[in-house]
Amino acid sequence: ATDNGMEIASVEARHAVIRLELADVHRNAAGGVMGGVMFTMSDFACAVAANFGGSGLYVSVDSNISFLSGCKGKTMFAESVCLRSGKSLDFYEVTVKDDLGTLVSKASFTMFRVG
Repeated sequence: ATDNGMEIASVEARHAVIRLELADVHRNAAGGVMGGVMFTMSDFACAVAANFGGSGLYVSVDSNISFLSGCKGKTMFAESVCLRSGKSLDFYEVTVKDDLGTLVSKASFTMFRVG
């Protein structure tokens, strides 16, 4: 994720925001942002939120993403929020928006506490 230009904009326990300045490398042949970029941002935001603070090591066991709109801006933000934290499973929702406020994608993740 960081090799593709993604950076942590903010983080606290079970919440993170990832920022990405878009470049040509993030676009497909039609000029739109590739879905893999949005998924990678979502996955990274979730991993950062789940693993920040040393409460254990969390890995993704399930994920789903819906692509809702094309990105119109120059920067994208992925915000990960924990909806429910259990004994061994945490449930996250991640929204990706551009700097114009366009909701680009929405993802859900189930995270398993390994240790």
